[in-house]
Amino acid sequence: MPMSNLKLGVDVESAHDLMPKDGQGSSSAYVELSFDGQRYRTTTKEKDLSPVWNESFYFNISDPSILHHLTLDAYVYSTIRGTDTRSFLGKVSLSGTSFVPLSDAVVLHYPLEKRGLFSRVKGELGLKVYLTDDPSIKYSTPLPAAETGGYLSRAAAQALPSQVTHGKSEARHTFHHLPNQNHHLPSSGLEVSHHSTKYEVDEMKTEPPPPTIVRMYSVSSSQPVDYALKETSPYLGGGQVVGGRIFRADKTASTYDLVERMQFLFVRVVKAHDLPAMDVTGSVNPFVEVKIGNYKGVTKHMENKPNPEWNVVFAFSKDRMQASMLEVIVKNKDLVKDDFVGIVKIDIHEVPTRVPPDSPLAPEWYRLEDKKGEKITGELMLAVWIGTQADESFPDAWHSDAAIPIDNSAAASTQIRSKVYHSPRLWYVRVNVVEAQDLVPTEKNRFPAVYVKAQIGIQVMKTRTVQARTLNSLWNEDLLFVAAEPFEDHLVLTVEDCVAPGKDEILGRVIIPLSYVDRRADDRLIPSRWFNLEKPVAVDVDQLKKEKFSSRIHLRVCLDGGYHVLDESTHYSSDLRPTAKQLWKQPIGILELGILNAEGFQPMKTRDGRGTSDTYCVAKYGHKWVRTRTIVDSLCPKYNEQYTWEVFDPATVLTVGVFDNGQLTEKEQNGSKDLKIGKVRIRISTLETGRIYTHAYPLLVLHPTGVKKMGELHLAIRFTCTSFTNMLYKYSRPLLPKMHYVRPFSVMQQDVLRHRAVNIVAMRLGRSEPPLRKEVVEYMSDVNSHLWSMRRSRANFFRLMSVFSGLFAAGKWVGDICMWRNPVTTVLVHVLFLMLVCFPELILPTVFLYMFLIGVWNYRFRPRYPPHMNIKISQADAVHPDELDEEFDSFPTSRSPELVRMRYDRLRSVAGRIQTVVGDVATQGERFQALLSWRDPRATAIFVAFCLAAAVVLYVTPFQVVAALSGCYVMRHPRFRPRLPSLPINFFRRLPARTDSML
Repeated sequence: MPMSNLKLGVDVESAHDLMPKDGQGSSSAYVELSFDGQRYRTTTKEKDLSPVWNESFYFNISDPSILHHLTLDAYVYSTIRGTDTRSFLGKVSLSGTSFVPLSDAVVLHYPLEKRGLFSRVKGELGLKVYLTDDPSIKYSTPLPAAETGGYLSRAAAQALPSQVTHGKSEARHTFHHLPNQNHHLPSSGLEVSHHSTKYEVDEMKTEPPPPTIVRMYSVSSSQPVDYALKETSPYLGGGQVVGGRIFRADKTASTYDLVERMQFLFVRVVKAHDLPAMDVTGSVNPFVEVKIGNYKGVTKHMENKPNPEWNVVFAFSKDRMQASMLEVIVKNKDLVKDDFVGIVKIDIHEVPTRVPPDSPLAPEWYRLEDKKGEKITGELMLAVWIGTQADESFPDAWHSDAAIPIDNSAAASTQIRSKVYHSPRLWYVRVNVVEAQDLVPTEKNRFPAVYVKAQIGIQVMKTRTVQARTLNSLWNEDLLFVAAEPFEDHLVLTVEDCVAPGKDEILGRVIIPLSYVDRRADDRLIPSRWFNLEKPVAVDVDQLKKEKFSSRIHLRVCLDGGYHVLDESTHYSSDLRPTAKQLWKQPIGILELGILNAEGFQPMKTRDGRGTSDTYCVAKYGHKWVRTRTIVDSLCPKYNEQYTWEVFDPATVLTVGVFDNGQLTEKEQNGSKDLKIGKVRIRISTLETGRIYTHAYPLLVLHPTGVKKMGELHLAIRFTCTSFTNMLYKYSRPLLPKMHYVRPFSVMQQDVLRHRAVNIVAMRLGRSEPPLRKEVVEYMSDVNSHLWSMRRSRANFFRLMSVFSGLFAAGKWVGDICMWRNPVTTVLVHVLFLMLVCFPELILPTVFLYMFLIGVWNYRFRPRYPPHMNIKISQADAVHPDELDEEFDSFPTSRSPELVRMRYDRLRSVAGRIQTVVGDVATQGERFQALLSWRDPRATAIFVAFCLAAAVVLYVTPFQVVAALSGCYVMRHPRFRPRLPSLPINFFRRLPARTDSML
């Protein structure tokens, strides 16, 4: 077996606040590393409770395929010279699934763990663990014990590796997150794929039970019937839905079991040879025309190639076939008229059927015939078979149902294919501008008014202006940017002098590549650095000739990987993981989406004097965006495409949007946009695990004339839980990563950074082929959801009133009791009140038991479908035209003179904040309602179980004890309060609200 070049690198940085073990208030510590039968040791740091090593070790990984089963153990010991022994100070164990490539590795400070029940340990150990296949890095080799200056108790079995000193010391801060358990390495190399993949049925279960189909009924009387969800009974996976289960006519397993199985005739045109010459020069410009009935697909022509190669696949929908004979015609491209070269005819009834995972069908040589059916010179290699959308050739094939009748150019054909996109990994770039020294102003008779301008791409930020009376300036300001991998733009900082209003002069510039910037995953202090400023002597920035001078600037720059970069509305986030991959956890489940078909689309364009639409769907969840193929010239398209995502958090939202493709013709491509038809949001926590949800979603869009139904989109959704324990554990964790609570952003910063992140994602996805256009990304990300709207403000107000309606009803009921409106009820309430006064220990058990009974009772009426946009809740059914005009008005407004425009924009900005606050208050109240409403079945089950347990415990515990403990806990000292939110708060923030029903 050849030896693998993959190595595990471990940088032992430092330790902090170790336990003294030598009897003199100190310790002489060293670290012993153990991995896959290999042991190495650092040097010993004498009399130091916070030692710094900065030593690197490299372990051999003999078999990368078993890496996720291996464990790296780091033991911290203290050498006791007098007794020639060692004392245990703590250990850190890291699973092989948490190892990441060197580019993603950061220094993490792990709390030291106990070895046994009676071990006394404290402190942290800073390690940087990574994988590398760099052949220039050699494995660590043993050194003699005398060279280390340390003590070896097992010199024969424990080797000391060579050390690599980096000459820097990291600041020590506690980091309590353990490494990620989500990285699985292939056995062939270092690349780790974190993309969502489609799972075969056999990979998930050996014999999966038939899925349950959930019928969708609208139970809300306030929602008009035409705008409500409707029950559907599609044929899924080739079987009929009967009695809530799928009964297949055939027993063939299908990967695409959430879509209707569609059959296609696939024709792969590979190549040709020995084609006859078509002119006196002996040249031929061949192309192939694949024809069946009225449908025709054409390859590109090859200039003067008698042996051309195309390797193009055509897919003809079997439902639309109007002939029983397939004709493959080879023609010669000519300026006047295309010449006939030869033809191959194939009877469709003789075409074989291929079902994956069968291997691809081998192509065959077919002899060309002339128009009379006689054999001629030349052969054409073809592969013809009947398959489904599960075929691997389906995404890249030319489709007859997506054929472009107007423009069949190659540029237009790329706009109709289904594609999967992955948005770039986003980082927050934190630039702390400390100070500048030895500035050289252009005018010697004045003190410069200096500020620093930082720029990454189109993002520009400035510090405050400081008067440099000593030619030194002090700012100590943080500037925040958003950057995407791979880093294409550099960080450019210029120190500028405000010479006069509107006139600034550059005193110096420094350019820092982001790929060289330190990365961090916690709030540890990044070492600051001095950068020499370069003074430009030319006007052209791209062709600067620079000269060195003595000015320099003091900076602290880092890539903050402990945050989740918000690039979508916070109410509809599809991903809550931090940027640093080391902090990612294992997925808790799989989300499968089947985009079936649509009905009743409104015409979006006019073609040949009639209204039509060329529609496609876009689904977004996490970093993965998917785009279906464009169905051309159809108001009732059938997509039947299935996609899969890994789910890391149930409190996330899947968004599916429908758009009209405006890039199919040259006329449309000149500045036209893809028009929005509508979208659907589905919160994962509202789905029951293992169920298949099949229903038709109405696509509701707000127009300047009012709300309008654009059609219905039929979807099939299934959420499968792979780790039920991890999923329940998620309800106790903070919603956002730790850094959002340790070093939170202001509301203004969040809005600015989110806007930048959306622009970066839109720019990157717009460079794909076919591009995912900016208007699509902005619509899917709700980029304008923060702007003022009288309709949204009114809707949030009524949501708030609905939340407190129960409290108002209880107050009215108490008033009725006091007024003796019902004497019998009043007497019973008096008796109950006297009982509770006499036995106060029954109050809390009765309340929890009452809520438990309410939750059990409401289980019968739990929602059986995911929430959808509700025009009643959104106040879209009776909105005033003037309010719609205000909502669709440009920002800034164009309806009034300058003074009124300024006041109007200011009012809209302030009112937008007010509506956000009102909405947040309403959200908190609605989460209280969600505790017992079974909107999130797992959360309600957890709370109902807690109520029952609390009722039992409180029945047997004296009330005075409970009250005393509760009071002491609430009034506990700040030292005993964690920096992160408590478990009840984390659970509460994960509960769904009616934001999912907002339009």
